[in-house]
Formats: sequence, C-alpha cells, structure tokens
Amino acid sequence: MIFTGLHKTYNGRRVLDVDSLELQKGRIYAVVGANGSGKSTLARLCAGVIKADGGYVKSDVHIGYLPQKSYAFRMSTRRNLRINGSDREREEHLLRELKINGLASARANKLSGGETARMALARLLMREYELLILDEPGSAMDIEATLLSEKLITDYRDRTGCAVLIVTHSLAQAQRMSDEVIFLSGGVIAEQGSPEAIIGSPQNEKTREFIEFYSK
Repeated sequence: MIFTGLHKTYNGRRVLDVDSLELQKGRIYAVVGANGSGKSTLARLCAGVIKADGGYVKSDVHIGYLPQKSYAFRMSTRRNLRINGSDREREEHLLRELKINGLASARANKLSGGETARMALARLLMREYELLILDEPGSAMDIEATLLSEKLITDYRDRTGCAVLIVTHSLAQAQRMSDEVIFLSGGVIAEQGSPEAIIGSPQNEKTREFIEFYSK
C-alpha cells in the first residue's frame, strides 16, 4: 500500500503534506506527534473518509477504519457486532476478551464512553481487512481495557497478516505495539523508523522536543 504526495488544506492552511508513505503487510505503524500535527487527517485520508487535495493512493485493499469518536447503533451490543460479521464464535471471543460479554444484551447507545470504545473495536474486528486504521483506539479506555485492546489488535495482525496504522498520543503504546513509528510535525513526516530509533534516539529536533516533553 503506497500513498504518494498526499496533501490537505483547510481554510488556506496546509495541514498535511506527505511525500511518500508505504505500509507493508504484517507490520504495525504508530503515528505520533503533537496536537494539530496532522495525525487524524492522515488516518482519514488513508482510510478514504476524506479526499486529499492532491496525491496518489496505490491501494486496492480492503480497509477497516475506527474513528477517534466511537459510535453505537441503537440496538444491543451483540447486534452492533453482527452488523459487521456473522461469525458467532468470533463474536463471543471478542465480547469475552474485551470483557463486555456481560453487556451483550445491553443497549449499546447507553454504554459508557469506555464501553462504547470497546464495543466499536469488537465490531470492527468482526471482519478481516488488509489494512486496519485506528485513530486513538485507547483514548476513552482505562489502562486495563487499553492493554486488552492492544493484545486483540496484535493478535488480529498476526492472524490476518494485515498492515495496521494506529494514531496514538501515547509513546508507551507506540513502544508496546509498533514495528515502526511515524513522527508527524506540521503535517510532514519528520522521522520514521523503529520505536528504539525514534523514541530512544530521535535525530530530528522537533522529534526530540516532543519525546522530551511527553517523557517527563
């Protein structure tokens, strides 16, 4: 999957300008950067949710996308999952592993924020994709639910061989999960490499400033 020359402008301001981004199957990529750096815009462009003002997307793969704000249909939690797949064994596995099996019959639109986030992730993972794009999947979850979600996402990658692009504000999550870290600054990829290289020994000044600030 290759994305070339992607750029996006809002109200006359260029918010994203990516020369080239290649996502390989079987690898997890964590996109990190300060607020307003273009992380969510990149995720939405790659997912096809919004159109780029210019650029080329070489991708004919099946893409699954989880937006930052989770949503629930006005039906039970279980029926929400069945919107995206009919594998009952998979359904029970996801409900159990995310510890929402006790909420299977509950109205999904009445769940708490963290419960809704877990339900939305389970719903997404009911189907197989070649590229999974997740925008801040743990932002509404506590640490226990976040770790459960990370394990499920990693297991999903191992089982399907898909590529995974995760937008995250958490350096710890990027270190735990990713094969590569993509650091965005001002809509531009300032650095890309292994978590050890980017987080442990950043070369770009903006990356160093970001790492130092969020490591305090």
